[in-house]
Amino acid sequence: MKGLKTVYICSECEYTSPKWLGKCPKCGAWNSFVEDVVSLEPQATAKKRVLADFGSSEVRPFSELDIPEYIRTATGLSELDRVLGGGLVCGSVVLLSGEPGIGKSTLLLQISDTLGKTRKVLYVSGEESEGQIKLRANRLKTAGKNLYMLTETNVEKILAATDKLKPEVIIVDSIQTMYTEQSNSTAGSVAQVKEATMSFIAKAKSEGISVILVGHVNKEGSIAGPKVLEHMVDAVLCFEGDRRQCYRIIRANKNRFGSTNEIGVFEMTDAGLREVPNPSEMLLADRPTDISGNCAVCTVEGTRPIVAEIQALVSPTSFPSPRRTSNGIDYTRTYLILAILEKRLGLRFSQNDVYLNVIGGLDLDEPAADLAIALALISSLTDTVIPDDLIAIGELGLSGECRGVANVSQRVKEAARLGFTKAVIPTRNFEHDKFECDIELIPIKNVYDVLKVIKNQPKK
Repeated sequence: MKGLKTVYICSECEYTSPKWLGKCPKCGAWNSFVEDVVSLEPQATAKKRVLADFGSSEVRPFSELDIPEYIRTATGLSELDRVLGGGLVCGSVVLLSGEPGIGKSTLLLQISDTLGKTRKVLYVSGEESEGQIKLRANRLKTAGKNLYMLTETNVEKILAATDKLKPEVIIVDSIQTMYTEQSNSTAGSVAQVKEATMSFIAKAKSEGISVILVGHVNKEGSIAGPKVLEHMVDAVLCFEGDRRQCYRIIRANKNRFGSTNEIGVFEMTDAGLREVPNPSEMLLADRPTDISGNCAVCTVEGTRPIVAEIQALVSPTSFPSPRRTSNGIDYTRTYLILAILEKRLGLRFSQNDVYLNVIGGLDLDEPAADLAIALALISSLTDTVIPDDLIAIGELGLSGECRGVANVSQRVKEAARLGFTKAVIPTRNFEHDKFECDIELIPIKNVYDVLKVIKNQPKK
């Protein structure tokens, strides 16, 4: 087409190349170039975007700066409010990403029903028709009070409708389907996603409107579009879970108004997403009894302690190189723990296949789970049953020592609430922390003490 040319843009740093490159020469990212169409017109002829007015640009002493009082609004789902830091902040822009069919549109339609009771909500859909949204609303039993629908992909028309309606919350599903006339690229391209997002951010900051953007993910699992998209918004929420399972987890990768360590747990039902206020009971619901290779551990996500179950299966290998498979546990961490047990205790894992799994799809990415993993591996290798009322918390060092971890008293308290009567903890925590619960504490100094814990346990 006359006046247009095809270029390739790096989605990480927006470096432009006339041809596709495997590695970006500017940022070094691999396979990050995407095809785009740009205009040959001079930049001066392009329409100017009006950015948000953040206040006076005068230099002021730091001691005279005021703390703005951001007003939060509850979304009606306490699990989502926990991840957001207490609720939806006025003037904030939240990016919600997740796999197709994970439940993003269902979640947003549910919170629209609650937000509509006190605020005016505009739901912009660029993927579904009004009839399709109405069908989902009937299934979710959404009343739709103060909820207005708009099926449009043109950003200028959406902002014009916003000026007329004056909503307090705008939900855009999804940002990859939006396009602006300020760019000649196709919808979903790097330039279009960036320009459309900047337009919504300017609207949110200048008028105090809360904006929630839905973002698609690519085959690598990252958010489609330029990497700068995550830097532009105030919060980035990831909706995780397996579509074949009913449980979903929301976590914050970025949050300017709260912690990024909190998670929210939901269960997908026929009537929509249902909150799971106690994930520990959910993860331990179908836990087997009197079976070797199982051990419970308490992990902390933000301020929430969660008790999970680690399962290990060690079996003789028939291959020259034994298999190592881990689900929910870092692969390299698995090798470290296996090396510690083989070197310090003389256990022959090198002659066996090892399979590790965390029940419920939870990811254990903190070192406090090392002790429970080691117990589960030893239990499976020796076919010794670990008591069902025992929980293990602690980090292992390469020398075989058991190091102290944070928030042990909080973890032990959660375990006692769920019916555990014994807790294996590091000696350092046993000597320095205070415990206000009725539970037997077993201090562990090194991996040699681990063998004493299961030495007298019955074999299966």
